Amino acid sequence: MKWTKFRIKTTTEAEDIIISSLYDIGFEGAQIEDKIPLTALEKEQMFVDILPDGPADDGIAYLSFFVEQKEDGSLEVNGEPMEVAAIVAAVENELKCIRDWMDIGEGTITVDETEDIDWINNWKQYFHQFYIDDILVIPSWEDIKPEDSEKMVLHIDPGTAFGTGMHETTQLCIRQLRKYITPETVLLDVGTGSGILAILSLMFGAKHCVGTDLDPCAVEAVADNCKNNNIDVKDFEMMIGNIISDKEIQDRVGYEKYDIVVANILADVLVPLTPVIVNQMKKGGIYITSGIIDDKEQTVVDAVKAAGLEVLEVTYQGEWVSVTSTKR
Repeated sequence: MKWTKFRIKTTTEAEDIIISSLYDIGFEGAQIEDKIPLTALEKEQMFVDILPDGPADDGIAYLSFFVEQKEDGSLEVNGEPMEVAAIVAAVENELKCIRDWMDIGEGTITVDETEDIDWINNWKQYFHQFYIDDILVIPSWEDIKPEDSEKMVLHIDPGTAFGTGMHETTQLCIRQLRKYITPETVLLDVGTGSGILAILSLMFGAKHCVGTDLDPCAVEAVADNCKNNNIDVKDFEMMIGNIISDKEIQDRVGYEKYDIVVANILADVLVPLTPVIVNQMKKGGIYITSGIIDDKEQTVVDAVKAAGLEVLEVTYQGEWVSVTSTKR
């Protein structure tokens, strides 16, 4: 399937107005490229693998709109046939109207052609099998080498939205999980994403896992990865919602029932999460946190102690930190 891409160079302040105006003439959805820092809410909704800090905001934004090409190469907007030149003219007219009362920057338009494969499959070229200590992590499009036939193998197809396990924070959690999991472990994975930590916990011998995430796409990602690793669906329960603020999710997850809680999330989310999650933990339960850049270590340690937990261990990999604590 091919698409014609219309890309507008504008300002960050004009993003929403332009998107709204073009929606009114038949464009649905936009790809936004800018350097605006993430808001607190956006950070709460991001679960690792964690992105590094981006460059400073320069006020410039690129908005891309896509029109599907028919088999004969023709285009339609709002169900009506339109030539590329006519679409550009319509967009230019909308931009001219907006420019009359606000600064939209250059307001230039470029036209290009793209295909679904650009969005769906190109990322696969960057994800290849790798090792986490003695664990082989491998995607479905690669084969296990003969010399790895006896290793523990984690089959992961993370998709474009979730982590692969390559990030240091994920690996810190995995090593801590191996230390504490027993055959009786009931585990809660907050921000489960593609399900890597919970799936590995079951492979390490945990009895049952519950995962929570804000992104509904996690349900399909977890289901696929469970199937690829022969995990019984009854052993891994997924819930979508914000456990920090949603009482219904807290109730569904349950109280004082988890031997281990693992949260591989940004430090700014761990701070409000910790006093909530302590209620889900059994007495003697283990709380494994990561996603903590080194200058946030003390912030998380303080939050853990303030919630009444006792710090057992702080571990490091690169510039990242994992804090493991217990509920006495």
